[in-house]
Amino acid sequence: MKIDGTPYRSIWPVATGEAVRIIDQTRLPHEFLTVDLVSLDDAATAIRDMWVRGAPLIGATAAYGMGLALHRDASDAALEKAYATLIATRPTAVNLRWALDALRNRLMPLAPGERAAAAWQQAGEICEEDVAVNHAIGGHALTIIRKIAARKPAGEPVNILTHCNAGWLATVDWGTATSPMYQAHDAGVPVHVFVDETRPRNQGAGLTAWELGRHGVPHTLVVDNAGGHLMQHGLVDMVIVGTDRTTATGDVCNKIGTYLKALAAHDNGVPFYVALPSPTIDWTVRDGLREIPIEERSGREVTHLQGRTEDGRIETVLITPETTPAANPAFDVTPARLVTGLITERGICAASADGLAGLFPERAAAA
Repeated sequence: MKIDGTPYRSIWPVATGEAVRIIDQTRLPHEFLTVDLVSLDDAATAIRDMWVRGAPLIGATAAYGMGLALHRDASDAALEKAYATLIATRPTAVNLRWALDALRNRLMPLAPGERAAAAWQQAGEICEEDVAVNHAIGGHALTIIRKIAARKPAGEPVNILTHCNAGWLATVDWGTATSPMYQAHDAGVPVHVFVDETRPRNQGAGLTAWELGRHGVPHTLVVDNAGGHLMQHGLVDMVIVGTDRTTATGDVCNKIGTYLKALAAHDNGVPFYVALPSPTIDWTVRDGLREIPIEERSGREVTHLQGRTEDGRIETVLITPETTPAANPAFDVTPARLVTGLITERGICAASADGLAGLFPERAAAA
């Protein structure tokens, strides 16, 4: 996608086997800074400390992290160490495990001298596949947006609400939930996006609003608790969110607060869609509430806020009493019954075991 007219991806190689470049998302929206990852530890830190985030981008970064590790040492022990180091960085996003399993399965049978090049090649393939998948997701969802637009007065935008950042910054390009927004905008279909701030890390305010604005998509930032009010007053035509893990039965795990948006949408008859690349489907899990591990992050993310002062300094401030403890579950699970449809690269289906199996019969059968 574009930043002030210049196309970018969220991750790209700069020296084969030796370095991959990312956008440090902890510095956005106030500073655009790229960082080179040159080692396994760099890749692990980038994932763990959320320089990169979003399930697809986490998987892509882990794949390149494996390549960086094997460029220095391609032994069996080094491969297993790289796998163990990277898999421990974030527990919820299933793409991390998917990417690492794919690389380990491909690399283990190879001679050590062949592994580094093969790892780098597969990391690139994972990135290209992600771009193609996300573009396809946007194309399928665009049909929904066009149908809504056709029912509205000429020139009136389709109002879409989204939560967290499922944009191109969370993937390699296009994004999942944002892909249809970009494609509609670029095709001349008027859209307007209500962007949830997404406390506590404010990925909506700091990332989604930033990337939509840089690409020129009309949007408005709202506080997390405004979504239900907007829906009650007919100001939201549809909700599109992303997901970090979707069960084989259609339960959706996404950024904390997504469940509340789904409840409000259900109560007000607003369609609630989830955009997901197929690697985000965990075919081994059937009950999202019982089986998906929910990452508990530092309470400091709740008690402190980062922002830019009027004189341009980036500062972190405490917003609570010093002795107040804070809980910080990073994700919640939206039951399949609240999801209007799942938008995948193969099409749109019901949020159910039968719906997913209809689109991915070979994967459902193998589960």
